[in-house]
Amino acid sequence: MSNIVHEINQLLIADKNVPTFNTGDNVSVHYKIIEGAKERIQIYRGDVIYINGQGLQKRFCVRKLSNGVGVERIFPMHSPMIDKIEVNKMGRVRRSKIYYIRDLKGKAMRIKEKRVS
Repeated sequence: MSNIVHEINQLLIADKNVPTFNTGDNVSVHYKIIEGAKERIQIYRGDVIYINGQGLQKRFCVRKLSNGVGVERIFPMHSPMIDKIEVNKMGRVRRSKIYYIRDLKGKAMRIKEKRVS
């Protein structure tokens, strides 16, 4: 029984074209928002704080500054509401969960960019 569930999960994951990104990367998440009968796409751009879960339950948290206030939002990786995910910059961090960034302010909050050749 669990083998069938595993195969169905793999098929659903293969359907979604998700780019590979890690903690510390700067991403733009194009998220569908439904307001009444209208549907629009809102772009949420920020740094990935952590990635949790596996398979269809995989989710990631994006933190951005909005008018000087830090705002975090958790997105399910394979949600049908996500139109696309773009990786803007690849960050260089030493941890898989960078919660310490919540306490930093100003220039200290910046993440070094990973150079890719």
